[in-house]
Amino acid sequence: MPESPGGGDAGAPPQATENENPQTERTAAGPPVLSKNARKKLAKQQRFEAKKAEKKAAAKEQKRKEVERKRKEWEESLAGVSKEEKAKLIESRRNLRKERMEKRSLEKESKRERLTVARERGQNVVVDLQFSHLMNPNEIHSLVQQIMYCYAVNGRCASPAHLWLTGCEGEMDSALKRIPGIDKWIIEKENRSYIEALSNRKEDLVYLTADSETVLEELDLKKAYVIGGLVDRNRWKGITLKKAEEQGIQTAKLPIGNFMKMSSSQVLLMSQ
Repeated sequence: MPESPGGGDAGAPPQATENENPQTERTAAGPPVLSKNARKKLAKQQRFEAKKAEKKAAAKEQKRKEVERKRKEWEESLAGVSKEEKAKLIESRRNLRKERMEKRSLEKESKRERLTVARERGQNVVVDLQFSHLMNPNEIHSLVQQIMYCYAVNGRCASPAHLWLTGCEGEMDSALKRIPGIDKWIIEKENRSYIEALSNRKEDLVYLTADSETVLEELDLKKAYVIGGLVDRNRWKGITLKKAEEQGIQTAKLPIGNFMKMSSSQVLLMSQ
């Protein structure tokens, strides 16, 4: 799991005044309009989204062509053989599909078993989702994509962790509900904050933040490690450390520098 970029409080950030907000400015008529800098950022984001949509459409078309190519190859292979050989080829293909389906079914069941064991006695990892008010829709979407990726990768591990999603409210909750099959995930999904959901284990909570002075050398199964679910492009540096300190819970940082060479910040952001 990625490490949170900083420390902070659970409440909403201070509201900027009209003069303090660099993203908007008011016209004589009254309604706010985007500043020149904000318009440039918006245009850049729109170009990025358009290019992303084009790539997705191209990949879909390529997949369609590949399916069509294989279909034609199969039909051609059947056209050039006798009736008896054709029956054998069809039966062989049917058996191969059956084997693949059985293998997938076994893998799915094995995954469920591993995640069920993790729920009972695995390492608890909490994603703190109380930061949706600090993110724009694209950043919330990016975070949801990463949560999906984390769950998928975790499920493939021989000894997976048990995942908690806390603070699932408002826009974040709506975005999570759009994930196909999330109701079947073997996780803990809480509308409450982690402090409330794990109130009987407050002394076991450890907020992972790059701003902590404590280096996490090894995991402790008795602890529940909290990760800040915030895609902010480093706008809110230090927010998770501050939050943990105000709540009186432990903090730690991953020993990234001991295992990776990074040119600048040793922060693993929840961003794409």
